[in-house]
Amino acid sequence: MKKIVISKLFLYRYRFIIGYVILGLAFVGLLVSLPLFAQTGLSEAEMESATNSYYLGRDGILNGDLVDLPYRIVQKFAIMFLGLSSFSVKLPSILVGLLLGLMLILLLNRWFKSNVSLLSSCLIVLSTPFLFLAGSGTPLIMIVFWPTLLLWLGSKIQGEKRPKPLYSFAFAIAMLLSIFTPYMIYFAIFCVLFVMLQPHLRFIVKNLPKLPLLLVVFMIIAGFTLLGISIAHHPVTVKQLLASENFEFAHYFANIAQGFAPVFAWHGGIEGVLLSPLISLPIFALALIGLFSTTKGFFASRNSIASSLLVFCVAITGFSPENVVFLILPFSILTAHGVKYLLEKWYGLFPENPYARISALLPLTVLFGIIITPSLLQYFYGYRYNPNVADAFSYDINIIKENLTNQNLVVADHYDFYKILEEKSDIKVFDKVPEASEIAMLGRLPENTQGYTISRIITSPLRDNSDIIYLYTYIDKGEQNGTENGSNEAAQPASEGSEGA
Repeated sequence: MKKIVISKLFLYRYRFIIGYVILGLAFVGLLVSLPLFAQTGLSEAEMESATNSYYLGRDGILNGDLVDLPYRIVQKFAIMFLGLSSFSVKLPSILVGLLLGLMLILLLNRWFKSNVSLLSSCLIVLSTPFLFLAGSGTPLIMIVFWPTLLLWLGSKIQGEKRPKPLYSFAFAIAMLLSIFTPYMIYFAIFCVLFVMLQPHLRFIVKNLPKLPLLLVVFMIIAGFTLLGISIAHHPVTVKQLLASENFEFAHYFANIAQGFAPVFAWHGGIEGVLLSPLISLPIFALALIGLFSTTKGFFASRNSIASSLLVFCVAITGFSPENVVFLILPFSILTAHGVKYLLEKWYGLFPENPYARISALLPLTVLFGIIITPSLLQYFYGYRYNPNVADAFSYDINIIKENLTNQNLVVADHYDFYKILEEKSDIKVFDKVPEASEIAMLGRLPENTQGYTISRIITSPLRDNSDIIYLYTYIDKGEQNGTENGSNEAAQPASEGSEGA
């Protein structure tokens, strides 16, 4: 009988390729279908982002309105071609989420062995905070995307004796684009300081070929020149890039406390947006193991970068509590360190036994299944049924599109946002009651409005603050010759069944 050589088996030889393919398919399928499962409504921040993106014009760009410009351009075209919907508003984040997941996998694969990067990638890209970012139609995801991209490009430059000019040019372009995302100027300063203080990186920069170094320096100078021109024409850009528009330094430490509260709490969230706990307990434990494991070789660039990024995360969270999502990046690196430590300890018990590696598959599968499954369930059910966050999402746009055709819609709030509906539908949107025989209104008409009566009520499948959201249709009493003084109400649900948030 021929002896089986494990290393020559097909599944063993291509195990990492198969694993990455399965992870990639699951990840892409999950992100594309995100609006169908959770966060199907739109938050106030998403409405504001969609409004700002849609009304972005050439004049605004020329006048210096460049904050989050790449994201806003993609969102603008998504709404223009697909019409106003939850999916079109979230599509830019879904696309950036796909790239961010790929960058995280490539970055971890660059710094760690394939088995470590594969397992840690599964934990991070299928976690609740990552899925939230990829399903939120705001530029918030960019504060994680740019640093991840820059770290990966930097690793491609660092790991080569003669780095290709292409990677240096790509790094410079990414740095140029990133400074127009809020707080990324701080990250650029952080990168410069980290390179200056880290002996290994300082040595690499000194020995870089002249061309890559000149490319980076030239692009950075060009970027700050463009930034200066933008600030001269659009002074509010300074505050948008350095801090939130409503930021007050007196609230700096309170913002840090509010931002990190979901990391250590078991319920609640940040302004009805982020679920608690932000980082699941198993991943938090793995990250702690990884943090302790890096103390031995702390001055290695790969080990010290995660700890430094944690400090950077604390610093930018002081400007806005939601910036705590930046934890995804340092926790990705620390989780990989933790997985690496566990695997090394396991294999160290049986250094010359190849079957120990195979026997570890079952407990590892169970362990990571236990970690990933609750995180997915928290995301899917938390944003639908947790009252701390579910009430922050409005489903009005879905109800309007499903139930109204060729009607006059009156809205009291977010007029500019709902006005976008006219682009791809026959609905006319007004901020005041028009002269029409039939109108629809999001909410009730003021009590002093004369001549209209309720003819139909459209209910929401979800509840908001324990009250059903109504969409009313009014008919002019004048056309009824003044014969009807009462109102006939007929409630019609927007969708079959109802769910309580």
